[in-house]
Amino acid sequence: MEFDVGEDGPVALVSMTFSPRHEVYSSLPQSAGTSSNRVPADPTESKTQRITFLGRLPMVQIEASGRGTGHTICGRRLIETSLGQALRFASWKTWHTNGVSNLEIRQESQEHGIECSQLFQVADGDLMFKVTTSIKNTLEDDLVLESLPTYCQLFGQTDGPGEPKDGLEDWRLAECRNDWLGEGRWSWKSLREICPLLKNDMVGRTPQGAYSCISEGTFSTGQALPMSVLASPTQGITWLFQIEHNGPWRWEVGESEKSEGYFALSGPTYKNHDWSVVLHKDQQFTSVPVSVTPASNFDQAVESVTNYRRHWHLATDKLKTPEIIFNDYMNTLNGDPSTDRLLPLIKAAGSIGAEIFCIDAGWYDDTGDWWPSVGEWKPSTTRFPGGLGEVMDAIKREHMIPGLWLEPEVVGIKSPLAKKLPDSAFFQHAGHRVVEHNRYLLDFRNPQTIRHMDEVIDRLVGDFEVGYFKFDYNVMPGPGTTYRSDSPGEGLLGHNRAYREWIKGLYRRHPNLIIENCSSGGMRTDFAQSSIFHLLSTSDQQDFGRYASISATAPMAMLPEQAGNWAYPAADMDDESFCFALTNTLLGHFFLSGYLNRFSGHQLKMVRDAIDVYRRVIGDRVAKGVPFWPLGLPGWYDDKLALGIRSVRDQGADGIRDGILITVWARCTSDGHLDLPLPMFTNRDCRVQVLYPRFTDLDGESDSWRYVWHKGRGSLEVHMPEEGYTARTLLIRE
Repeated sequence: MEFDVGEDGPVALVSMTFSPRHEVYSSLPQSAGTSSNRVPADPTESKTQRITFLGRLPMVQIEASGRGTGHTICGRRLIETSLGQALRFASWKTWHTNGVSNLEIRQESQEHGIECSQLFQVADGDLMFKVTTSIKNTLEDDLVLESLPTYCQLFGQTDGPGEPKDGLEDWRLAECRNDWLGEGRWSWKSLREICPLLKNDMVGRTPQGAYSCISEGTFSTGQALPMSVLASPTQGITWLFQIEHNGPWRWEVGESEKSEGYFALSGPTYKNHDWSVVLHKDQQFTSVPVSVTPASNFDQAVESVTNYRRHWHLATDKLKTPEIIFNDYMNTLNGDPSTDRLLPLIKAAGSIGAEIFCIDAGWYDDTGDWWPSVGEWKPSTTRFPGGLGEVMDAIKREHMIPGLWLEPEVVGIKSPLAKKLPDSAFFQHAGHRVVEHNRYLLDFRNPQTIRHMDEVIDRLVGDFEVGYFKFDYNVMPGPGTTYRSDSPGEGLLGHNRAYREWIKGLYRRHPNLIIENCSSGGMRTDFAQSSIFHLLSTSDQQDFGRYASISATAPMAMLPEQAGNWAYPAADMDDESFCFALTNTLLGHFFLSGYLNRFSGHQLKMVRDAIDVYRRVIGDRVAKGVPFWPLGLPGWYDDKLALGIRSVRDQGADGIRDGILITVWARCTSDGHLDLPLPMFTNRDCRVQVLYPRFTDLDGESDSWRYVWHKGRGSLEVHMPEEGYTARTLLIRE
């Protein structure tokens, strides 16, 4: 990374040079809509690439009340702030520790009393770099900080010096919209469609607007993902970025000077999230982390973010062997557990080889209305007449780890704990507790909250040998808390950070504990959360057919081995639907529910087959591999979907011998024909094996699907039934 540190302006990025680790293949769609997925993918050579930036966009942008903080042009964007423009280079230093290279650049404005440092970190061998930005007030007057984007950067170009006529024309943006039950809805957009050409040069000003994506409140991914991909096939440049925060955030893309595109990445702001913080003299604030990777194409960017997530995960060793998890909630007990209902499920789960049995919501409730009674986390006596220990012992007898569902950040209004804890332990607004859907919100900045939840975890681990917790979260309390905070957003940010530190503390006290992150399904799948949890539930979607869209896109938001995609086959399903439901979880972290005790012997064998192939063939490859999408990122309504896992090694002989995994889903398609482009196998003889629903080579006649390998063009022709739901998981090797 080359920076301009001249005396007449703030520090700005001049160029970036990078070398991909491997030869990778691009699956970037070339046109809008789901039909864009059907495009050839061409190999891209692994070689050093240099990106140059014509303009000088300040990497640090600041808004603060009363300190010359107006934008140089307008206030609708994160960039072009006068305080950002006033910064000047002060010093820099580099160091290397624990396999990570660090660069710190310091800037200052003596006039405005601001010192700013920006820390860049990149792990050895990786392309994706992490950035945090800190600001310090050096004046006697308070600094009221209202916005501090962590990082701002131009798109750049690769064709040398000169000014392009239109720096946005060839660029496309991929973004992901989420909703409860509707996670993972990716789409590609032309930047010129969302940032129109306005001829600003005629008035001598840059555009006032930008295309922004904003998340509010505590569901960090409830509306969209805090990540995006920007790609220019002509330039051969792809950027992938993510904001690593479990609370509010904003990213934006737009047009800067000289018609260059830019992106800016930020945590909470005053205008969007009611966030501000007051810095007294010598006080400092640090922004939320963000990470960015350059790449030559889409697949290379996906490999880069996957490697990055594995490197920066808190407990990478725990991710290498995903366990088989049974949970009693989805399409099964639905929060109404009891001894009588659980014992048959426990027996059945043990018989098919599950390693963890998690009792979901309701285990603590005596009233039959579990929602407003959460908080004390003491076992129900009416649901478990012989005590919860009887059920936990049954789980252990089946050689499974006992698990429990918790919602640690809330206390129900009917819980006895609501009267025991002081108001200071909860989110407040104007002196009153915040109430959302019959719950109070615990404030993890408060030591009493920490002590209470530590005691809960210690008690459950000690009394019942709980080795697995499912941490859920199901409310939206608004912008935050005003108790002991400069603004609601500042209180929420403090809580978000304190909650992560509490999770880290649990691992220090209970190093063998396995914790799942669930937030109304997939409402908090940001990297701040996924980097400290072993797996994440990806959705609460109860339609197994619709879930395929979520399963297929989950590895864009998290590591594939973390993706807890629910498989919930049912006794009344036909064989193809039954296998489809199980296939949803195979290229992730095996996550099972359903009334196993009602399955026929044939159906139980299908479950055992899925678990067996996951253990023997799939799980290890998923935990070490990189996702790719031979048909492009799936659309929500696509009738044919495909997700692949390839080796992280070079796509040479070793990588080919490792083989690739591919799951193909077909949902009531009217066209039973599909062509899967696999250019890494072009001009190679391939063996294609059906791993699930049954082990058979392609020359077997029992499969209702048919496969034809086209060596010359490197593609697999697939024929599947045109009715109902049907899916296959394949292993393809040279």
